[in-house]
Amino acid sequence: MTSMPHQDPHRFSTLIEAQGVRDLLATDDGIDAAIDWCRRQAVTKVYVETFRSGYLADRETLRHVRDRFRGAGLEVSGCVTTTVVGKQSTGWNIIACYTDPQTQDRLGEIFGFTAELFDEIMIDDFWFTDCECAECDSARQSKTVRIGDKSYPAAGDTWADYRCELMVHLARERILAPAKRANPKVRLIIKFPEWYDRFREQGYEVVRETADFDRIWVGTETRDYDDEEWGGRPQYQAYFIMKWLGGIGGRKCGGGWYDPYGTRESTYVEQARQTVLAGAAESLLFCYGSLLKGTGPANLEALRSCRPELLHVADQVSRRRAVGVAAYMPPNSHCENEPHVFDFVGMMGLPLAPCHEFPEDAEAALFSAHALKDPELPQRLSKLIARGAAVLVTDGLAQRLVGRAALDASNVSVLPVKGDPKSLLDLPQADLDAIRQPLLAPLGRTLQAPNRVSLYLFADGSWVVENFNDQAVTVALDGVEMAVAGRGWLYEWQP
Repeated sequence: MTSMPHQDPHRFSTLIEAQGVRDLLATDDGIDAAIDWCRRQAVTKVYVETFRSGYLADRETLRHVRDRFRGAGLEVSGCVTTTVVGKQSTGWNIIACYTDPQTQDRLGEIFGFTAELFDEIMIDDFWFTDCECAECDSARQSKTVRIGDKSYPAAGDTWADYRCELMVHLARERILAPAKRANPKVRLIIKFPEWYDRFREQGYEVVRETADFDRIWVGTETRDYDDEEWGGRPQYQAYFIMKWLGGIGGRKCGGGWYDPYGTRESTYVEQARQTVLAGAAESLLFCYGSLLKGTGPANLEALRSCRPELLHVADQVSRRRAVGVAAYMPPNSHCENEPHVFDFVGMMGLPLAPCHEFPEDAEAALFSAHALKDPELPQRLSKLIARGAAVLVTDGLAQRLVGRAALDASNVSVLPVKGDPKSLLDLPQADLDAIRQPLLAPLGRTLQAPNRVSLYLFADGSWVVENFNDQAVTVALDGVEMAVAGRGWLYEWQP
């Protein structure tokens, strides 16, 4: 039996870790159980991992698992997680020192091995480094990246400069090249994590890496904001990063990826909703082994009951163009003292339209300290303000632009972040309504709502309102009052 073509507007996939291949799929009974699980969860694609945390799965076991899954009608790809690859980083102990030549060579071996088995390979979001060993520091100071016998200049001597140059060239020389030598038709997918404010400092260079890889993937695992171990990420983060990277990657952007850690049924489903609302074509449910235990089964039952609605929303989203308040975050920008401010603003009921290029034609726009990466920001922002666009700037950015842009204009508002974006979740409704009013007016909308309620708008007038509070709330969209259940959503699609 061959795998069926993907036809739904959104599909669900899963991943089986390398250790899971060893522990769960070593027998045909184990493979049968996994196939049955996929059918019950409406999973149509499986990523079979070859390497994770120093363990390389057995070639013949991988081949047998691949063929059994394909025979059951599942689409099958490979995956590599670059943890415990070789020389240990001086930072996080599962991350590698990629300045080390032997570690570089080991990468090539792993990806060549994997490409011999699979025509598509996902790289989990550990493709970064935080090492500051003597060898790394010497290379950083010399502004020189060495991969084997090749040398490449770094733009500067900061850790970010060195790591970005290192990871870009290492991917080209020790991932893409050996994989395509082993299998000329193989496609490589790089998964970007959700922690976008630390991309550059740890070596993620999204523009060049998106150009180099065949596809990109996005981490949308926001989990439960209030969970003591896994929390702290507002749910809107999944939507923001998916839309922002989608703007860079375009058709290369394949889907989102979320997991059950630190979640309950409602917050697990919220990850799926944000992934779908952001236009992802696929949800990767990480991972098979974890979803068999803990909160996994209950989460999956909740997801299964929501699946028809999620597919309906995915279909509606795919037919429409999202619109909103332009949220400008240049690639490789620095958050200053406003980390993940966009995610918290999205929880305030402002429908953001993330963009990586300056939004010259925007009717309403948000600017944070990230925008300082743009050397032409003062002139561009002044021009936008003079045109009459509704502009919201964070107080941190406003302080940096004193005397450089006309921020005293009547169409400019200042958002009181106070160096603590999380505090935005404490703003009362009266303050939120006042902040939203001038920004929604150019879009022809009004919204009165408490905090932790998000709004998503589309060019044809369709809308979605999602309530991230445990309690039901009353909102008024365009003057029409409606009750939104706790952890619920409402939407209206124009015909």
